[in-house]
Amino acid sequence: MQADTAVIIAAKDEQDRIAATVEAAASLPGVDLVVVVDDGSTDATGRLAAGCGARVIRHSRNRGKGAAMETGAAAVRLLDEDVPHHLLFLDADLGETAKQAGPLIEPVRDGSAGMTIAVFSELIKLGGHGFVVRLARDGIKRLTGWSATQPLNGQRCLTRAAFDAAQPLAPGFGVETGLTIDLLRKGFKIAEVEVPLSHRATGTDWRAQLHRARQFRDVGRALAAREPAVTRQLDRLRRGAR
Repeated sequence: MQADTAVIIAAKDEQDRIAATVEAAASLPGVDLVVVVDDGSTDATGRLAAGCGARVIRHSRNRGKGAAMETGAAAVRLLDEDVPHHLLFLDADLGETAKQAGPLIEPVRDGSAGMTIAVFSELIKLGGHGFVVRLARDGIKRLTGWSATQPLNGQRCLTRAAFDAAQPLAPGFGVETGLTIDLLRKGFKIAEVEVPLSHRATGTDWRAQLHRARQFRDVGRALAAREPAVTRQLDRLRRGAR
């Protein structure tokens, strides 16, 4: 199979799983490049990823998921030759299950979708109550009419054209919600693909609750920025500043 896909992994303090994730991602058919964006880790994440053959780009401080995805895509562009790579985004904590991500690439490769979103066939029960998922799902439905099964799932494959059309990405944990809305509004086909991937459960301690609070904040901001009334107000403010 011709190599046509680059894997981009945004990672922060994932030394326990990053090596297994990189090795599994590199084994996917058609993948010839794995880029890890070390987003301000304080552990050995970057060193371990490089040791497994990944190209590693380091942020000196944590800049958030959206920024890490943009950095990774920019690195892939520099390494592209005649034909742009498809971009497969995977979470750093998938471990060896990342080798099951191949079905996400196929609809993008054959032109039937501009972006695919993973639907995990085996869900791990999380400690939260799904309020962030509901916020994202309801917001996407309200703004586009499309119902997402797992709207916050970060395992996604995009054509380079789709990724470029979605610029700039929503910051932080709002990136998946923003991507979905922006691409649907621009006429790109999105396909959901069931895959047997799994990652670490979020848990219920104070760190997990803080993580959910940040997710809620970022998803809310991504939705607010895409509400028609808010968008018109921002446009007026930009024109007034000129």
